[in-house]
Amino acid sequence: MSSSKDYLEFVLEQLSELSDISYRAMMGEYIIYYQGRVIGGIYDDRFLVKNTEKARALMPDVCLEIPYDGAKAMLLVEDIENKAFLKELFEAMADELPLPKKKRK
Repeated sequence: MSSSKDYLEFVLEQLSELSDISYRAMMGEYIIYYQGRVIGGIYDDRFLVKNTEKARALMPDVCLEIPYDGAKAMLLVEDIENKAFLKELFEAMADELPLPKKKRK
């Protein structure tokens, strides 16, 4: 099942208090970037973020979900309507995630 454009727009609206948010459509799903870093994505209309130490600390009771077959487990963001929480979550996670690798020429 693919994610809907409507759900993507809803998630992007919830992330509107953050600057430097971008996304990329990929095989019917959406990868979410913050400050150029892959922070999570939308899979089957579920908003998932990478399983980092700071994310787990902010969401200690959250469920681990598999975004697609063969992928690493990610954290399901349940408090998606709380913009202040999402801002805190993304800002906390940013330091734990690598910047994208430079492409070879």
